[in-house]
Amino acid sequence: MLEAPDGRMRDNGRMADPALAPRSPFVGLVVTWVAAAIGAILIGLLAPGKLLMTWYVIGFGICVLLSFTVQLFRGETRGYILRVSAGSLGALLVMGIVSAGFGIASLFSV
Repeated sequence: MLEAPDGRMRDNGRMADPALAPRSPFVGLVVTWVAAAIGAILIGLLAPGKLLMTWYVIGFGICVLLSFTVQLFRGETRGYILRVSAGSLGALLVMGIVSAGFGIASLFSV
């Protein structure tokens, strides 16, 4: 309630209630990591050999932007930087493991 200039009280609308049980941050992280895994597999299968690393860098950039977007959509300010960095680092590790798997597989293919 706010006091109007004439001394009467008026309603200022609904206030936002604090989240008593905030959502788990792992959902946003897992979304980013799964997108990184799918993207890395698609890049490994579809990208031409000479542009493979270029496409992995582009895919990682998209994963970083996805991590920002997912964590912004979550709507909680506390721990934002930590969640975005965890999502980006996880995406980097996932894409690195998948690309290493494709690299090892290319050594044994004829």
